[in-house]
Amino acid sequence: MERRSFLKKAAVGGAAGAIAAPSLAADLPTLNWRLASSFPKNLDTIYGAAETFCNRIKELTDGKFNIRPYAAPEIVPFNAVLDAVKDGTVEIGHTASYYYYGKDATFAFDCAVPFGLTSRQQTAWMMHGNGMKLMREFFAEHNVVNFLGGNTGTQMGGWFRKEIKSPEDLKGLKFRVGGFAGKVLAKLGTIPVQVAGGEIYTSLEKGAIDAAEWVGPYDDEKLGFNKVAKFYHYPGWWEGGAQLSFYVGKKEWDKLPKLYQAAIETASLEAHVNMQAKYDARNPSALARLIQDKTILKPFPQSVMEACFNAAQETFTEEAAKNPKFNKVYMDWVAFRNNQAQWFNVAEQSFARFNMARKLK
Repeated sequence: MERRSFLKKAAVGGAAGAIAAPSLAADLPTLNWRLASSFPKNLDTIYGAAETFCNRIKELTDGKFNIRPYAAPEIVPFNAVLDAVKDGTVEIGHTASYYYYGKDATFAFDCAVPFGLTSRQQTAWMMHGNGMKLMREFFAEHNVVNFLGGNTGTQMGGWFRKEIKSPEDLKGLKFRVGGFAGKVLAKLGTIPVQVAGGEIYTSLEKGAIDAAEWVGPYDDEKLGFNKVAKFYHYPGWWEGGAQLSFYVGKKEWDKLPKLYQAAIETASLEAHVNMQAKYDARNPSALARLIQDKTILKPFPQSVMEACFNAAQETFTEEAAKNPKFNKVYMDWVAFRNNQAQWFNVAEQSFARFNMARKLK
């Protein structure tokens, strides 16, 4: 008798829930937002993360929360997305935080720092270390709420007209390189230049720059860099795991229904994972094609890596001494980085050194 009574009540409750659900959905507002991307539309992986994000938001909210992505520079230039979100020109942006290094070096921790974290380590710091907490505190000063927005993995060192054989070859080199890396390389006599992704090819072709880095083989092949520079150096020590971010204006975020906030959090994580997976899947074949097309693949010499590492350490020390915000994040970040290095050297690197040097039959 008690069981029949329980089932009857459950059935009634379920019916009430079924009736209430559409009513709840009907009460949610229809919103149309604009997203400013820092990336050109032809780069389907890095720009595509914004498309993945927007499509998922629409699905999760049954078409009531619509975000339209705009490629750079349709609304604002690639390095103006932060201000566009902060000032309310757009509600949301997708960008690389180190583009705003000139405003404050602390921004770089939300993307990539020289000789820093790999993709997995960066995500670990953000999600299960103090990374997200510290960066949310920092971004709050700019009226922005930040979310994970993808990762490229370890990047290539870039395209050079002449081979880099020693630190001396970096002197006077006009190098398209972003953020923190530019300041480090300047210590070695390099002239860092910031150029939008869609303008790199023309700058190399016309000789406005001598070298350029972007991401890796899949994007670099699309952009045609191998046609205007022959030497392809690696690794991109300044981007061991370059994280992209979604920025949401704080005022707009606070106005969102909880369901829409949850949709943003969920969609950002999906876009984050998907970008890394796509690069990992596409880069090997692209690199093989580039080599077949007579690209000369070269590692940076040990002397260059050592000189850059020492210059990076000097830069960290100088910035920490003058910038309390940077120092606060750096102290947590560097402890996490060094701890991760110890662990990854035990299992991950020992496995990779042996396994990746061999092909299975």
